[in-house]
Amino acid sequence: MEKIRVVVSGAAGRMGQRVIALAAEEPDFVIVGALEAPDHPKLGQDAGAVAGREPLGVPLSAEFRGEADVLIDFSHVSGFDSIINTCRKNRLALVFATTGITPEQDRALAELAEFVPVIHSPNMSLAVNVAMKLCQMAAEALKDKDADVEIIERHHRFKEDAPSGTALQFGKLISQIMGQIVHRHGRQGRPGRRPHEEIGYHAVRVGDNPGEHTIVFGLLGETLEITVRATNRDAYAKGALAAARFIVKQPPGLYGMRDVLGL
Repeated sequence: MEKIRVVVSGAAGRMGQRVIALAAEEPDFVIVGALEAPDHPKLGQDAGAVAGREPLGVPLSAEFRGEADVLIDFSHVSGFDSIINTCRKNRLALVFATTGITPEQDRALAELAEFVPVIHSPNMSLAVNVAMKLCQMAAEALKDKDADVEIIERHHRFKEDAPSGTALQFGKLISQIMGQIVHRHGRQGRPGRRPHEEIGYHAVRVGDNPGEHTIVFGLLGETLEITVRATNRDAYAKGALAAARFIVKQPPGLYGMRDVLGL
């Protein structure tokens, strides 16, 4: 079996460690690079040991030199340019899972996809992406049925952006079908009667919650809720590995987790 050669960016972070640990258990993957910020205190340490496994012979470094097939990025927006340059220079397929990027950076990903295959998804969870499809089905059925839409998301206390990129993606998909033009982030005071042309977002930050999203379709007399929960971060890491398996077989272009799942 020819193994997929993987570079992990954000390798010392919570998600990067889980990607490395799980990939090391799979017979079709081999970790060949582990990237971190130039000032990271663990540079030079073995990526496997940092991830709590046996050493892999791959040190954490600020730059990748070598041959690989795909880069999986769970890092920080501050390293965006470095990731783009690394993939372009080395002709690496990209699984991009970092959230909070700007519209300009979003365009840069699309430009990169002209040269290499790119998967961009605000959430790598397989279940979340199935839930997005279900929400689109609900939105289509309820778009002219006087339904309100609210999105509640919960994450750990360390998450820096709010609402989550996943919550915003749920809202985007629903509004494209139902036509809401206002995206309201929380409420306070006396905002008055709720208008139908808005989607409300509510971000909860508690403890070590790895991620939970509830999309509420509220009608008079009944309510439909679609909820998806992660019980640990492995859901996202396994989704990223599934995405890596898919993207290395594709021609240049911009893809999403729906392509991975065939939705």
